[in-house]
Amino acid sequence: MYIAIEGVIGVGKTTLARLLQPEFNTQLLLEVFEENPFLANFYKDRERYAFQTQIFFLLSRYQQQRAVPEILQTGTDLITDYTFEKDALFAGINLKGDELVTYNNLHKALAEKIPLPDLIVYLRADTDVLMQRIAYRDRPYERNMDSQYIDEVNRAYEAFFGDSHQGVPVLRVDTNELNYVVREDDLKWIGNRIRQALQWAPFQPELPLNRGISEK
Repeated sequence: MYIAIEGVIGVGKTTLARLLQPEFNTQLLLEVFEENPFLANFYKDRERYAFQTQIFFLLSRYQQQRAVPEILQTGTDLITDYTFEKDALFAGINLKGDELVTYNNLHKALAEKIPLPDLIVYLRADTDVLMQRIAYRDRPYERNMDSQYIDEVNRAYEAFFGDSHQGVPVLRVDTNELNYVVREDDLKWIGNRIRQALQWAPFQPELPLNRGISEK
C-alpha cells in the first residue's frame, strides 16, 4: 500500500506520517523542503522569488518520488507526507503568465513518471488553527507568515482535494480538535480510519468519534 498524507502548511502532515510509520510497519518518505535556497526569500517577497522556489521544489520532489516505484516493487508499504500534485497546486497560486505556462509544461512531463498513491489522507484545519501551529513550531523562515496567504492556500486545498483526486480516494480528516501527538486515542482513531478506507485489517467499522472529531 502507498499512503500519502496531505494538507496545508502547519496542519501536521509530517508528524502524523512519523507516528503512523511504526504502527503500519511501512517505509517513510518525507518531503525535503529545508534545502530550498529560495524559500526564506520567497516568504519575504513571494512575487520576486516564486518561480525559482517552485522550480526547485518541483525538481526536488521529482527526484524523491522517483524512488517510489522501487520501494513498492520490493513489496514494502509506504507512507509519504506529500503528493507530487501539491506542487502544481502551489504553482497555481504563486505563478502567473508565461512562468505558470512553463511550469505546467514541465510538471506535466514529469508527472507522467510518478505513481499515484492508493489513498490520500487529507488533513484540514481552519486558518486560525494553522497559524497557531505555525507559530508554535517557530521555523525562522515562517515567523512572518502572512495569514492571508495561508488562507488562500487553505481554500485552494479545499477545492483541490474532494472525495477523490485523479481517481485516488481521499480520506478527509478535520484536525481542528485533534492532538495525535499527546492523545493516543486520536492517533488510533486516524489509524483505524485509514485501515477502514483501505479495507486493511484489522480495523473497527464503527469506531466512535470523541471530542467533536469528525470527517468533513
